[in-house]
Amino acid sequence: MTDNPRIQPLGFPIDNHIPARWYNLAADFPEPMPPYLNPQTREPITAKDLEPLFAPGLIELEMSKERYIDIPQRVRELYTNFRPAPLYRAHNLEQELGTKCRIYYKYEGNSPAGSHKPNSALAQAYYNAVAGIKRLTTETGAGQWGASLAMACSMLGMDCEVWQVRSSYDQKPYRRMQMETYGAKCWSSPSDRTEAGRRIQAENPDTSGSLGMAISEAVESAVSDPQAHYALGSVMNQVIIHQTVIGLEAQAQLAKAGESGADFIFGCAGGGSNLGGLATPFIGENLREGKNARVVACEPAACPSLTQGEYRYDFGDMSGLTPLMKMYTLGHEFVPDPIHAGGLRYHGMAPMVSHAYHLGLMEARAYPQEQTFAAGLEFARAEGIIPAPESTHAITGALDFIRSGEAGDDQVVLIGLSGNGVLDLAAYHQVLKK
Repeated sequence: MTDNPRIQPLGFPIDNHIPARWYNLAADFPEPMPPYLNPQTREPITAKDLEPLFAPGLIELEMSKERYIDIPQRVRELYTNFRPAPLYRAHNLEQELGTKCRIYYKYEGNSPAGSHKPNSALAQAYYNAVAGIKRLTTETGAGQWGASLAMACSMLGMDCEVWQVRSSYDQKPYRRMQMETYGAKCWSSPSDRTEAGRRIQAENPDTSGSLGMAISEAVESAVSDPQAHYALGSVMNQVIIHQTVIGLEAQAQLAKAGESGADFIFGCAGGGSNLGGLATPFIGENLREGKNARVVACEPAACPSLTQGEYRYDFGDMSGLTPLMKMYTLGHEFVPDPIHAGGLRYHGMAPMVSHAYHLGLMEARAYPQEQTFAAGLEFARAEGIIPAPESTHAITGALDFIRSGEAGDDQVVLIGLSGNGVLDLAAYHQVLKK
């Protein structure tokens, strides 16, 4: 435990539209999720196996089968900086498309870090601060997660160290500056600061990096320091659970708008945090109440884990330091092309999302970068918000379904707009120059 004053609730009133509980799809699956495996014994992991990496409260979440989990008061107070996040009706886009679909988008770009990532960053930092941890290490692709964890650590009085995938580190310098502004240290991965990074550089000095590489470095740094823990921005159950504030809010907001639910739900898919957070509450309704919302995972063609990966056990990192997880994977040594949507450049998909896909509870489509940026520009010019490159995949999926007629008249389309593209304008500039 700790005497850190920043973890103490302040006791001020909280908007009752901010969820008081997270949702856990594991409670509603018709078949239980395959367990994580200890990489040494190949036996199902125990809570003790996870103690070197995670705080007790996060381990409890990771292994929970409870449907609803109370959000700590202090975390809800921190959420008030940017939650509830708005749900907008895309009237201009509807007119542009000439559709009778009703299009809504759940916008997470108003958070201080510009994306959905603080939903989990604040929760992870809180549980670690409660446990007396002084430093968190992590990886980041495009930088939204790294910036979010840096922000959360600064707000809760902790140190933060981030390994950013080399291609994004070079493409997106303002993300690194954002992290450093919050007080974090940010390294280009693979780096010379870890054994894993030095080995990767020696084997492939020109590599563009990958999230699998960066995870290896962050995990190695954490396990070597008893005052440090590792924080993961996606993939694991705890992260999906934290992110369900997105879907829970969207359900309530759609009801307030007079809708009975959503017919189609589109989310970008990399590691699975945004997609899982938006979609799992709706999938739970499908299972419990017989609703028929169609969930579509929209992933990059350059890193198509769901549409082209294998459903098998694999490591979450390149060096094999993480637990083995059953997921759709392209292989933990896969290095995707350095696309602009750096947050989607991950070799595998979250086990919870993978299990839902395997059971036929969601669909998946893969889209090339050129098509996603065209959709992003179309959305920006209609709705006024420049989407993050990751979010353009969800927009692409929605436009694809609407234009093809697969989403018919008088149906409700919900898009997960996971972040803004204000710090990604260099990527848009490159597209516009072509």
